Amino acid sequence: EKMQEWMRVLGDVKFVINVGDSFYPQGLSGKDDPQWDTKWRNVYHEKLRSVPWYSVYGNHDYHHDPCACSGDPNDCAQVNWDVEDLTRFYMPGYNWYRAHEDMDLEVVALDLNKFMEGWNMSAKAHELKFNDCQWTKCPGDCYGNADARADQAFDLFRQRFEQSEARNLLVFSHYPTDYFSSVPEFLTNLSNNSEHDIIFFGGHRHNVDNTTTWQTPPNRNWVVGGGGGWSCDGPSQGFLVGTVGADYWVETYTVLVDYDICCPPPQTAPTTSAPASTSKEVFEAMSVV
Repeated sequence: EKMQEWMRVLGDVKFVINVGDSFYPQGLSGKDDPQWDTKWRNVYHEKLRSVPWYSVYGNHDYHHDPCACSGDPNDCAQVNWDVEDLTRFYMPGYNWYRAHEDMDLEVVALDLNKFMEGWNMSAKAHELKFNDCQWTKCPGDCYGNADARADQAFDLFRQRFEQSEARNLLVFSHYPTDYFSSVPEFLTNLSNNSEHDIIFFGGHRHNVDNTTTWQTPPNRNWVVGGGGGWSCDGPSQGFLVGTVGADYWVETYTVLVDYDICCPPPQTAPTTSAPASTSKEVFEAMSVV
C-alpha cells in the first residue's frame, strides 16, 4: 500500500529495482510456478507492476530453481529477456545491464551469491562459497555455477565502469557492500567517481539503511532488504526512492513504515494459518522529476 501511494505521488516511475530473495523460502520450481501469483502478482497492485521490475537472484531464490544446476539461463525460472513482458521480472540473464539514456544512467545487475558468507571478513575470496547450494539438487554444479557467475559479474562491472558513457551507474546485487571485503578492488571501484556517480544497492540483511554497510565515498550505497514478510534485522522497514533531477543528479531517500506492520510481535498462541505473503519486499523506485 505504501509503495502504491508513493507511485501516485511520484507520478513518473520508470522501473523498480528488486534485490532478490523474491520467493521465500525455496524459490521457484519453474517459469509457471504459482508463486508468481501468490507472492507477487496478488501482493502488488497492478499499477505497481505496470513498470519493469529489474531483478537478480538471491540465495533463497536458488533452492528449487533449475538455474542452480544449469548453465543455460533459459532454464532459469526468473529469467525473462523481454522488458515489455510485465507479467514477470525483467532479468535477461544472471548478470546484465540496461541503459536509460534519457536519465543519463545505466543499471548494472550482478549475481554475487558466491559471497553469501562474506559477512566473515577474515575469509579470503577463494575460500568463500555459495552455501545454500546444499539445498539444491546439485550442490557440486551449483558451487561451480555460483563461482562462474561471480566472475562474470565482476567482468561486467569492470566493462561498464570503463565503457559506459552514462553519468550514473546504478549497481545492485543481493548482498550489501560489507560482504565484499575479500575483493577490495571491487569496493575501490565502487568508490571511484572519476567517470561516474555510482550508487550501489544490496539486500540480504532485512533493514533499510546506509549506515551498516561498507562506505564507498564519495559515491553512495544502501542496504534495502527491509520490507518484512519473513524476518526483520533492524528497525527501519520500508523501501528506497530514487529521483533523477534536471541536472541528472540521483537523489535517494527512504520511505519507512511502522515497524509493527512489517515485523509483528510473536504470537502468544500457535497458529496454522499462513501469512498473507512470505516474500520479502525489497526494492527501489526510480522516477524522473
